[in-house]
Amino acid sequence: MPIGRMLARRLVLVVPLLFVILLGTFMLVRLSGQDPVGLLAGPTATAAEIELVRASLALDQPIWVQFGVYLGKVVQGDLGASWLSNRPVLAEILDRAPATLELMAWGVLIGAGIGIPVGLRAAFRPDRAFDQLSRFFSLLGFSVPTYWLGLIMLFVFFYLLEWAPPGMGRISLFLEPPPRVTGSYLIDGLIAADWEVASSAASQLILPVLCVAIISAAPIIKQTRAIALEVLASDYIRYARAQGLPKREIRAMALRNSATPIVTFIGTEITGLVGTTSLIEYVFAWGGLGQYGLSAIIAGDFAAVQGYVLMLALFSVLVFLVVDIYVTLTEPRAA
Repeated sequence: MPIGRMLARRLVLVVPLLFVILLGTFMLVRLSGQDPVGLLAGPTATAAEIELVRASLALDQPIWVQFGVYLGKVVQGDLGASWLSNRPVLAEILDRAPATLELMAWGVLIGAGIGIPVGLRAAFRPDRAFDQLSRFFSLLGFSVPTYWLGLIMLFVFFYLLEWAPPGMGRISLFLEPPPRVTGSYLIDGLIAADWEVASSAASQLILPVLCVAIISAAPIIKQTRAIALEVLASDYIRYARAQGLPKREIRAMALRNSATPIVTFIGTEITGLVGTTSLIEYVFAWGGLGQYGLSAIIAGDFAAVQGYVLMLALFSVLVFLVVDIYVTLTEPRAA
């Protein structure tokens, strides 16, 4: 069965891939020059206390021994504890991941909902006013720095127009989060029938989601246009035109043949969007996984950085697996 063979091949590749990612992250973090022992021990710690903390973290051992200890814990599902919060890294990741997934899901859905139709329309009518405008918007989306876009959104819609709430988290500071079911304050507020919480969560989502949508729509427009133009220039489309098929049928043929590469590109775009989303989360104090990872990198929290990178790798593997399943179902010859 094509899907079974594809899944088997992917699983064989996942283990060495994750091992290389773990090793690379471990080495980069250790070679960064940051030493958290002094921070953990405190400013008044004696030399003996500092050495005791170092030994408790196995940082007095050779680096290959440290990696062996870390790898053994990861295999058991233990990603260690954050050296700043003293909480298990896995627990913090699971707490924050729904916030990032919610932000990315809405942003990518809106970005794809705008980018795909715009890119297709531009390809079907190349070099016209709409095509020129779409290419300008795509170039603008590529050029604008992520953090600057978030700050401009807050300045215009919160400070000047007062249409949006302040970028201070996922819910108003005067409200309590709803009982946790999915981790999404909007969905959990609706489940709990707490309309005030749901309304506040929805309003807090608008600006960061709009930022993610703009950033994701720009490359989707560009790539969709390029894919559709390539399909329209193919031999079978030219043959269909020569046979006198109506434009509607030709466009439907082009759309069917463009769907698979467009979905594949969006999958790669999602994996790359995690790092971009971290800057949006930082600007809006979103409290998601991206902000957690960025803060850990700045603070030199080794365990948190390693856990964050591992989760990103697993997320990328999952996204590509879903894309591969879609491609296998729609294009069996690719299996």
